[in-house]
Amino acid sequence: MPDLALAWFTSRGWKPFAFQRQAWAAIDRGESGLLHASTGAGKTYALWLGALRAFAGTAAGRQPAPLQVLWITPMRALAADTAQALQVPLDELGLNWSVAVRSGDTGSAERARQARRLPSALITTPESLTLLLTRAQAEQDFASLRLVVVDEWHELLGNKRGVQLQLALARLRRWRPQLVVWGLSATLGNLEHALQVLVPDGGLLLKGRQNKRLIVDTLIPAQLERFPWAGHMGLKMLAQVAAELDGSASSLVFTNTRAQAELWYQALLEARPEWAGLIALHHASLARETRNWVEGALKQGQLKAVVCTSSLDLGVDFLPVERVLQVGSAKGIARLMQRAGRSGHAPGRTSRITLVPTHSLELVEAAAARQALAAGHIEARRSPRLCMDVLVQHLVSMALGAGMRPEQLLAEVRSTWAYRDLQASQWQWALAFVHNGGSALGAYPDYQRVEAHADGIWRVTSERLARRHRMGIGTIVSEASLQLKFWSKGGGKALGSVEEAFIARLRPGDTLMFAGRMLELVRVENMTAYVRRSTSRKAAVARWNGGRMPLSSELADALVEQLEAASHGHFESPELRAVRPLLTLQASWSALPTRTTLLAETLSSRQGSHLFLYPFAGRMANLGLASLIAWRVSRAQPLSVSIAVSDYGFELLTPSRVDWATHLPAALSAGQVLEDVLASLNASEMALRRFREIARISGLVFGGYPAAQKSTRQIQASSGLFFEVFRKHDPGNLLLGQARDEVLGEELEIDRLHRHLQRMSSQQLDLHALKRPGPLAFTLLVEGMRETLSTEKLADRIARMVAELENAAGNGHG
Repeated sequence: MPDLALAWFTSRGWKPFAFQRQAWAAIDRGESGLLHASTGAGKTYALWLGALRAFAGTAAGRQPAPLQVLWITPMRALAADTAQALQVPLDELGLNWSVAVRSGDTGSAERARQARRLPSALITTPESLTLLLTRAQAEQDFASLRLVVVDEWHELLGNKRGVQLQLALARLRRWRPQLVVWGLSATLGNLEHALQVLVPDGGLLLKGRQNKRLIVDTLIPAQLERFPWAGHMGLKMLAQVAAELDGSASSLVFTNTRAQAELWYQALLEARPEWAGLIALHHASLARETRNWVEGALKQGQLKAVVCTSSLDLGVDFLPVERVLQVGSAKGIARLMQRAGRSGHAPGRTSRITLVPTHSLELVEAAAARQALAAGHIEARRSPRLCMDVLVQHLVSMALGAGMRPEQLLAEVRSTWAYRDLQASQWQWALAFVHNGGSALGAYPDYQRVEAHADGIWRVTSERLARRHRMGIGTIVSEASLQLKFWSKGGGKALGSVEEAFIARLRPGDTLMFAGRMLELVRVENMTAYVRRSTSRKAAVARWNGGRMPLSSELADALVEQLEAASHGHFESPELRAVRPLLTLQASWSALPTRTTLLAETLSSRQGSHLFLYPFAGRMANLGLASLIAWRVSRAQPLSVSIAVSDYGFELLTPSRVDWATHLPAALSAGQVLEDVLASLNASEMALRRFREIARISGLVFGGYPAAQKSTRQIQASSGLFFEVFRKHDPGNLLLGQARDEVLGEELEIDRLHRHLQRMSSQQLDLHALKRPGPLAFTLLVEGMRETLSTEKLADRIARMVAELENAAGNGHG
């Protein structure tokens, strides 16, 4: 039998890499595993050609068995691109295998075709896979399945979608004990854990090409601020960015928020009007048709540049893209690698990413990112454990169709990494919850979802409840959004979606910027906001919550190393040399942070007494640290405290003087962290908000039918009622405990906070009394003022402060 994989590579003049041959051999042997290799190194064909080589056979015209390969993708947008990539060798080798996509975007005709006969290879998402498992004939549907490939495994590993997939794979493994499962990833720092979660019984860790050339450089601003203030959009770099784009045929300009993408797209068009039609905008809130057009034009080399967000982070193959620009900090090494890999996306080609600082301190971050990348310090991602809301949803899903046997399903669930420690009491609670609503909801028929029958099989017998459940399958809970449409009598064109909270602040006649257009709000009706074009030059910019990415520990540590090098007079990189005046001034007026010292600064002003502390813990952990320290100190000295935070540190502002030298050592204790954090914050209110997501996933709250979607306000009210009922009448409800745990783990990052407290308490406290705010303190002062001043007043105030500080700094020795 000819080697199909080698034959196809040879026909293209290619020679397979060693890791591709190893993957082919592993699939031949029936081994599962994780393939980790650089973006664009050929991971997809390592597994797909291995599958064709092992399973496709050579009998021309013979009808292949249905559904032999299941290809899981984390994003619908990747599905079509993956399908095209898989189809190419089928066509060129003359194989009669079929490839199809199954996702929320799949039309009814295609679904009907798949219901009659599934394709040889099906590309789908975790949610659509679970829906397939709810069919009465599901076991027969997967009877020929031999290989599952989980693409971009790092994107699923650390969240509830990954947990949902673990449960689905456990079901497939029970039906098909010899099933081969492989994951693909390019950006993971904890490969052993990633492998263990995907293949709990043990598998092969295969490391592919990691020597792909990656260039990370930085656009150095023509003029550097010694007193930077974070939060603006980096548009001072517009001319330099436009000049860089001039030199490349096709580029991606990544931003961290959708609002920032909107502003940069508009600014580039205004700077280079001749680029109209040659540059485009891409983010997740744009209409699907718009995104499809942009992706297609990018692949065909028709666009000079696309301004985008994380919507283009993942493995869509855009061969024409020569380089990538990142506006602002990438916040993490893995994200930097992922975005860099969008350029030179082919074996042997160089990937290049150019960092565009939005303020001076991001130059230090740029040097730190390059250092961490060279050292291979990539962020780890860990699977969540014992998500009871996902388990409850899975129980109901498995009770649909052919139904489920609890004792059989328990063994299946415990075979996953996420539920390997599931206790019998937790399992019984979950069964009771889906059977009769548990101890608090037994009187309500809608929560008696699963019935136990005499044959030992548990089933959902209500068609209405079954239909509702299928519509709610999944763990993605997005912020409430409204559809944005042009106002017209016959129903206007859809532009995309925008957060409900943003639109709620606008009145008819107000203007906003969206999809690169100036728009005027006409009216809001149900969940639709109608707009028309506006000639106004001033507009609110639609904002989304995608900008809350905290600085990763790996990047933060590398950042402190750069600052420590500067403190010893080492300015080796072009970025550090450029920012030397700022760092020299910081060292002159105070000090630079190091790995062994904890920099603290105090300042007296008309506002009160300021403490600036620099743990470099990331925004969310810094917020937790600030709240904790303020609460601990207020027990010894009654205080009212205002808090401002950044990724680097935080400010505590008090109306009266505090002796921080006395209070800080005790306030930095790593003991009783959990108890003190819960006492220092309104954790109950945070858990209430978090419970909305848990209530939706577990099926307590129904989001409504497609034509009658419930608003976030309605869902929040409903979930709030459940929260109070459980708190008063069922305090042992496991979903309540989960809400608290998720607040601590995900919103407050309690583990990271505890690690930083341990490190801070072991560091030497380097406390400086400032005469005036230095460069590091200035950024935190601005963060504090941002909450109380309008944008115009804030800009005026900053300009005055900078002028005064620059005058005091003089030659840097003020």
